[in-house]
Amino acid sequence: MSEAESLTGRAPPFGLWERSVAARYLRAKRSEGGVALISLISFIGIMLAVAVLIIVMSVMNGFRSELLSRILGFNGHVYVTGGVMMTPSREPLIARLKAIPGVTQAAPVIEAQAMALGQGQISGAIVRGITPKDLKDTKIVSTNIVRGSLEGFGVGDFGGDLIVVGDKLAQNLGVQPGDALTLISPTGGATAFGATPQRKTYTVAGTFSVGMSEYDQTFIYMPLSQAQLFFGRDTAVDFVEMKLKDPDEAMALKPEVARIAGPTAVVTDWTQKNASYWGALQVERSVMRLILMMLVAIAAMNIISGLVMLVKNKSRDIAILRTMGAGQGSILRIFFMAGASVGLLGTLAGLTIGVLFCTFIGPIQQAVEWATGTQVFNSDVYFLTRVPAKIDWQEVAGIIGWSLGMAFVATLPPAWRASRLDPVEALRYE
Repeated sequence: MSEAESLTGRAPPFGLWERSVAARYLRAKRSEGGVALISLISFIGIMLAVAVLIIVMSVMNGFRSELLSRILGFNGHVYVTGGVMMTPSREPLIARLKAIPGVTQAAPVIEAQAMALGQGQISGAIVRGITPKDLKDTKIVSTNIVRGSLEGFGVGDFGGDLIVVGDKLAQNLGVQPGDALTLISPTGGATAFGATPQRKTYTVAGTFSVGMSEYDQTFIYMPLSQAQLFFGRDTAVDFVEMKLKDPDEAMALKPEVARIAGPTAVVTDWTQKNASYWGALQVERSVMRLILMMLVAIAAMNIISGLVMLVKNKSRDIAILRTMGAGQGSILRIFFMAGASVGLLGTLAGLTIGVLFCTFIGPIQQAVEWATGTQVFNSDVYFLTRVPAKIDWQEVAGIIGWSLGMAFVATLPPAWRASRLDPVEALRYE
């Protein structure tokens, strides 16, 4: 199609000549350096805002995913407590709970606090009594034994004297597999004068590391029979811990569990146990997304400044195009494409940077720590041993849509003003 045909209005919208004029306006000239500089600032602003939004949301998604997998792998999904834990029918009850569709594990557990004395060091600990089979079925622990082994765990009178200790806790206490570790329980055996502290020395069979410091520096596993003896529980347990194939089904499964467990049982799930934590995490995630989306909108607003200056500088060209037959719609589309191109290119560049950063976040963390000589991600503070990042492509698509939408909205006012420019007024003083 010829240029004459284009200017007579027979050219399709966003046709070749409109795109050519928009591209020419985007190419800077020395006399229009201010426009080029503002366009460059707009491009960089949108690029950085989109990249930061993708990186931050991916890291927060990674935090949630990593914490959820570790917390729900280490702990149960549904808990049964109450008077049913002390009745002789507990074992048949556990068998019936295991038979529920979707349940992968139902383990009787004793959990209590104790003081641990190592090689001249002392620390508080949480002792979890569990059967050897259930410990092996807890894959996040049994497959992450970093020193020693589970061999011999639960063997001997009342389960024997071997225990498994979190690796960070073992390091803090200065013990390793084969060493003696003394535990002191404030709730030991009952006497005529009341409950007295219980003290006993155990042997460390192995240490585990699940990659979450809250567990690695706090927990000790002990055979269930030995825990009943050490904490004075007799034949009772504290609760039955159930794990499911899909943790999200925990709430839906609670009525069935309560029916099987009976009226004396109390049934809770992991969402109740961690309600405040997960609620705070969700609020923080939503607020952070809102703040960063506002930054993207602010960065896109810079397009207005550059496009207003471009329209002012090109008012003579606009008047000539109008007198040659270009319609208001063509002028609007030309300047819309000129401004939207900045937003589009900035968004694509930000997408590329954000995805690459999230993909190689591990090596980037190592490089920063090597260059600065400091630990930029302290596991004692953030619970995890590395910076996690999980890209949610649906969320990324929403970010891209928001960025492009803001860029297009910012482009419309100056483009509309250019289309309404009066050719007579524009050429009067030329």
